[in-house]
Amino acid sequence: MEQLQSQVIEHFVWKTVISSNANALASVLVEATSHRNLFTFSEILYLPHLQQLKATENSVYLDMLWFFAYGTWSDYTSNAGHLPQLIPDQILKLKQLTVLTLASTSEVLPYDQLMQEIDVTNVSELQHFLIVECMYPGLVRGKLDHLRQCFVVQFAVCRDLTPANLGSMIQTLSNWLSRSENLLVLLQEEIKLTDARHEIEKLRKKCVEENLQEVKNNLVKARQEDDEVRYQLRKRKRHITF
Repeated sequence: MEQLQSQVIEHFVWKTVISSNANALASVLVEATSHRNLFTFSEILYLPHLQQLKATENSVYLDMLWFFAYGTWSDYTSNAGHLPQLIPDQILKLKQLTVLTLASTSEVLPYDQLMQEIDVTNVSELQHFLIVECMYPGLVRGKLDHLRQCFVVQFAVCRDLTPANLGSMIQTLSNWLSRSENLLVLLQEEIKLTDARHEIEKLRKKCVEENLQEVKNNLVKARQEDDEVRYQLRKRKRHITF
């Protein structure tokens, strides 16, 4: 999915570059936010040549793109009076993105919360949306828990990271890196201990084998000496007889 999204983003970046005016740029943004395989928009949002929209009547399309990058369906409906009206494919896309946002904040999503956030009226409609529009495309994986009336999230595709959350994400990654480094040190120490135990075991085995060989040698020597004594006794006995 990541490779496909990269290709789609490159396609729309190219289309914004060749767009000749603000109206053409607005059309590209509508097309991008309707595309079935595109779910991250920050790379497009911050393109320098898109900023020319700010000084035109089409600036609302730049605002609309912000909601697709970082917002939810309820965010849009709360500001719909100042934004372009969405076409059905855009509505679907923003509701899918809303599910991704919710899935990133909790592993258990109550049906009531989901129905309110994506504006569906009953559980059957919600389950159909989750299965057909979210699970089949690979946006989320999880379990529909009919008994508890919730969706249990196992995996969700990541959305764009808001600039405000960048610091916390960097801190989270730094903490993860620190824990990983500490774990690596522990693993290296464990490897050293395992190697030491292995060397000790090799020495112990060698010592046992040497002791065993010495016992065998002593047994052979004792048997040879016993045979020699028996031979000398038989020889003496024959001598006395003659």
